[in-house]
Amino acid sequence: GTLYPALHRLEQRGLLASAWKASDTGRDAKFYRLTKQGQAQLDTGTASWERLTQAIGLILRTEGGRP
Repeated sequence: GTLYPALHRLEQRGLLASAWKASDTGRDAKFYRLTKQGQAQLDTGTASWERLTQAIGLILRTEGGRP
């Protein structure tokens, strides 16, 4: 019950766009895609995550300040 509220919030913030289309089964389904703003946010978050994981990796490889 948390996925669709999260998708709706992202859509309201302009990070996702959606459209109703026929699915492979022939039933209508809502399809989501990243907007340009959403892609920029994803790129920023990915870069931040990579910096964080690299920093943690450096900390875990050192003992007493030595590699």
